[in-house]
Amino acid sequence: MIVAVTRAVSPALAECELTHLARDPIDVAKAIADHERYEAALRLLGARVVRAPEEPALPDAVFVEDTALVLDEVAVITRPGAPSRRPESESMVKVLSAYRSLQRIRPPGTLDGGDVLAVGRTIYVGLSSRTNHNGLAQLETLLREWGYEVIPVPVTGCLHLKSAVTQVADNLLLINAHWVRPECFASIDIMTVAPSEPAGANALRIGTAVIYPSHHPETAERLDRAGVRVVPVPCIELAKAEGGVTCCSVVFEAEP
Repeated sequence: MIVAVTRAVSPALAECELTHLARDPIDVAKAIADHERYEAALRLLGARVVRAPEEPALPDAVFVEDTALVLDEVAVITRPGAPSRRPESESMVKVLSAYRSLQRIRPPGTLDGGDVLAVGRTIYVGLSSRTNHNGLAQLETLLREWGYEVIPVPVTGCLHLKSAVTQVADNLLLINAHWVRPECFASIDIMTVAPSEPAGANALRIGTAVIYPSHHPETAERLDRAGVRVVPVPCIELAKAEGGVTCCSVVFEAEP
């Protein structure tokens, strides 16, 4: 069974943290409607959607990916790099403890889930404004007993590693090569985003399909030509908050 943990859009979304984008007015009502369509796409692809507790006072709370990393053996509760986001992690503890044993990233480490890309037994960790070396080192120590290899990846020009690269098929990554170096990902095939869609590298893989922003049609066409099934969703309002399709869920396998 595929589980996708999500959280409702906060009415305070317009007050979100921003790092690389200028603040643009956000239509919260449209963001809520788009998020509902996103959850519908998750269900369409066979996921059981589990809503984490609402956090109306926390503007970025819809972006649950940053609060946790879930692997087959363990869930790691993160310590987000933005201090305003750290309270979001606490409500994920109860949700995820029903599925996995828990570990935590602790001060002075910071780690955003959006900086973690798991490809098989290799865990790529973006070193960004939100994730530091101490957080990476803690994650490496926590995962060592299960044999994961943790590889640091420098990130420039974007918020998170998964703003720049995501996995879209078994041996295929979608990447913006201006934000992260393709050579960091040895022995994996690379597909680049369309030049006119620099933010188009963020795709959410569910089985053999990807949930993908409908406002990146050229890159979507590239994915389609590569044999990747694309399920488009509207997410422009969430993109104004530096959010992507991976940001809005924590997806993992669980027992029925």
